[in-house]
Amino acid sequence: MDKNNKKILGEERRELIMKWLVEEDEPITGSDLAARTKVSRQVIVQDISLLKAKSYPILATSRGYMLLKDRQEKKLRRQIPCFHPSDIEITEMELNIFVDHGAKVIDVSIEHPIYGDLTASLMIETRRDVQQFVKNLRDTNAPLLSELTDGTHIHTVEVDSERALREIESELEKKGMLLT
Repeated sequence: MDKNNKKILGEERRELIMKWLVEEDEPITGSDLAARTKVSRQVIVQDISLLKAKSYPILATSRGYMLLKDRQEKKLRRQIPCFHPSDIEITEMELNIFVDHGAKVIDVSIEHPIYGDLTASLMIETRRDVQQFVKNLRDTNAPLLSELTDGTHIHTVEVDSERALREIESELEKKGMLLT
C-alpha cells in the first residue's frame, strides 16, 4: 500500500508483488498480498497470472506464492512412489518422514485415468510446514489428491545426499508406505 493508504493500481502493484516475492524466501499468501495492496484476493490471482504470462517463475503452493530462485547448492531431486490410505494422520506421518530426513517435498502427483498426470505443488520442508498443510486440509475439508487413485501417489523431493534418500525410502518401507 502507498503512504496514503490507497489501493495500488496495475503495473505498480505487480512490481511490488515481484519485489516482495524476490525479498521473501517463504511463500506469501494471496490474502497477505491483497491486504498489502488494498485489493481483493481475486485481483492478486489475476496479477499472478499476468506475471506468469511474462515468464516470471512464480509458483503457487498450498502455503502461498513464491518465486523460484536459482539455488547455489546442488540438491538431488527424485520421485518417490508412495501408497497409503487417504487419511490425514497417515499423510502427516508420511510428510514428517520426508522432512525429518532433510527433504523438501516439492510436489505430489498422481496418474488420473482421464486427465493423465496431475501434479500439485507442496514445497514442504519443515514440521511447521507439515502442520500448516494438515491444518489447511482440516480447515477446508479438501480431499487429498491421492483419493483419486485409492492412495497411490508420487512425491518429488529434494535432498542433500543419496544417504538421505535411502533413509527416507527405508522408513517409508517400514511403515508400508513405499510403493515397490
